[in-house]
Amino acid sequence: MIKVEGVTYQIVRQEILSDVSVNIPKGGVTALIGPNGAGKSTLLSLIARLMPLQTGTIHVDGQAIGQTPSDTLARSLAILPQASDIAPRLTVAQLVRFGRYPHSKGRPTPACLEKVEEAMMRFDLGALQDRMIDTLSGGQRQRALIAMSYAQDTDYLLLDEPLNNLDIAAARHLMKLLQTMARAEGKTILIVLHDINYAGAYADRIVAMRKGRIMAEGPPQSVISTQALAEIFDTDAHVVLQDGRPLVMV
Repeated sequence: MIKVEGVTYQIVRQEILSDVSVNIPKGGVTALIGPNGAGKSTLLSLIARLMPLQTGTIHVDGQAIGQTPSDTLARSLAILPQASDIAPRLTVAQLVRFGRYPHSKGRPTPACLEKVEEAMMRFDLGALQDRMIDTLSGGQRQRALIAMSYAQDTDYLLLDEPLNNLDIAAARHLMKLLQTMARAEGKTILIVLHDINYAGAYADRIVAMRKGRIMAEGPPQSVISTQALAEIFDTDAHVVLQDGRPLVMV
């Protein structure tokens, strides 16, 4: 479980997160939703220790992230941030292999190479394995980055807007794959999404944020409603149930 308690974060005296406390249960897909500037990416980055905590505590399976060695944390938790600066002259296979660094320290074992191959197959990258990153389309590059995170083979996978650059078919395929990974492999996936319908269709749990605070949390059916959209997003939209899942009509 990821346990966030009393987390406040400021940038130049502007409060980005305000006394946030939330538990992310182990297993399943939890989607962070909310308008721009709600603090979703900041919360995700603090959990992954990409930024230092200012106030409050965060624990991952009982490990305090501020006190856990980086290599230990990297074997439990992988993150794909929105902006990923990578060397353009890497091949796809070389990029995915970087996901094994916490385990191999640059000396991949046969088990590491097997996990890389599994990640390449999972994300349909076999035909692209020898392509340089800078020759890929935006969607192909995004898949390669997610495959690298998957190859890290952690219990927790944190993804910040991974549907960027993906067309509708690729986005649906990725969300279905993440849902399957969570259910079949017991992974805990925490994902920032802007498309509420993807959150409603594929997430087991939703955490809705606004202005640095948690506004609602629970299963999609209890969080996504016409009233909630008005309160959280300041927008009028009709919500219907489709196969038991909320669907926002826009």
